[in-house]
Amino acid sequence: MTPRTPVQHHRNAIMMFVGMMLVALNLRPALTSVGPILKTIGDNLPLSSVGQGVLTTLPVLLLGLAAPIAPRAARRLGMERSVLLVLIILGLAIVARPYLGVSGLFLGTAVAGGCIGIISVLLPGIVKRDFPESASLMTGIYTATLCAGAAIAAGSTEPLRMFFNGSWQPALAIWAIPAVVAVLVWWFQLGGKYVPTELPAAEKSLFKDKLAWQIALFMGLQSSLAYTVFGWLPTILQDRGVEPVQAGLALSVSIMVQVPAAIAAPWIASKMRDQRFMITLVMLATAMGLGGSIYAPIESAWLWVAVLGLGQGGSFSIALTLLAVRARDAQTAARLSGMAQSLGYTMAAIGPLLMGILHEQFDSWNVAGGVLGLIALGALIAGLGAGRRRYVLDQ
Repeated sequence: MTPRTPVQHHRNAIMMFVGMMLVALNLRPALTSVGPILKTIGDNLPLSSVGQGVLTTLPVLLLGLAAPIAPRAARRLGMERSVLLVLIILGLAIVARPYLGVSGLFLGTAVAGGCIGIISVLLPGIVKRDFPESASLMTGIYTATLCAGAAIAAGSTEPLRMFFNGSWQPALAIWAIPAVVAVLVWWFQLGGKYVPTELPAAEKSLFKDKLAWQIALFMGLQSSLAYTVFGWLPTILQDRGVEPVQAGLALSVSIMVQVPAAIAAPWIASKMRDQRFMITLVMLATAMGLGGSIYAPIESAWLWVAVLGLGQGGSFSIALTLLAVRARDAQTAARLSGMAQSLGYTMAAIGPLLMGILHEQFDSWNVAGGVLGLIALGALIAGLGAGRRRYVLDQ
């Protein structure tokens, strides 16, 4: 095969960047579009608090359960072709799930979560391979794009429901449109001369590596907080007297605030000796934001959702950055991504379900708030281990 010229390499890098950003834009709307209209869905189907908790937990669980599929798909199809195929399935799941009854809603949500889990595993390996000298910055940018997609869906779904004369089905299905756009661009990219890199079979297991486990625990615990917020923050605020549209907007604002934090946190951390100080900072902000949203006077809710956004944007971006910077090559980064996200998201699924159970049991968010504080503490402890400047498989 003829080697690529510098111009071709530059063009391919630009195409990959654009493609990654469009893919990242699709990695949260299927999840964050549900929370703002969760009460409406529950009233129409209907669903109990536990049922609503299962609905918010299911995609997070599938994020973890589907993650091991990613390395196998990459070895068979290549990373880019795997992303394209999964994007198509994601779009179909989003557009179909509101119209197939209760079982279809749960099944479509599960499939969407699985698709997002597979793509999320593949992206860090692509970043490590194509942008090795700027992995932290690139991770921050695509994390910010991911947060932007989450925020747009969270803030727009309830107004869209009102626009569609109170119908929640088209308000959910409309989020298949960004997936269609990403599929078209990704398809065009694969039609060029770019040849995907396949991953060779792994030899040494990451499951015996202490650092890999610390990264997985940090990923899982901070994700548990994130998906609890995605699924329950609008309901928490509504229970405290906030109007539904304002509650959805509050979630949107919180996620939008994540955008600058997602870019800044890994970039600032890359200038330091390691990531431990920044991990401490973002986890403290996350805990304060959660506590303020649940316990502080409701008049100050906008302040606390903003603080929460700063903490969660930074913690998620750093968690993804660790997948790249704690590995010495793209293959190891992809394997670490698969392990950390598989274990992490399976663990994270407990959070939203537990919040639903605690709320139904105590008819209050006070106990749930204390549990969220303990999860944040666990994430901080795991993050201090994962944030040390070391590499997996070096021991």
